[in-house]
Amino acid sequence: MPVVLRYKGFRFFFYSNEGSPREPVHVHVRSGSHEAKLWLVPQVSVAASYGFDAATLRELVAVASDNRQLIERAWNDYFG
Repeated sequence: MPVVLRYKGFRFFFYSNEGSPREPVHVHVRSGSHEAKLWLVPQVSVAASYGFDAATLRELVAVASDNRQLIERAWNDYFG
């Protein structure tokens, strides 16, 4: 489970097995027992959330948007 980014106790990562066929570029975010899945294309948006409130999700979307190139590069390097 490669971690791409850490921010305020949140881990942005993707699973080594992202489905077959592989889903479009996305990132998972976890803090404690809470987790969210964010799509990166066509724009950063919440695909699913378990335990995060709306304000936290907005912050996570903003962080993923600010780091979109880093996340996409890590995804492409890993799954290439």
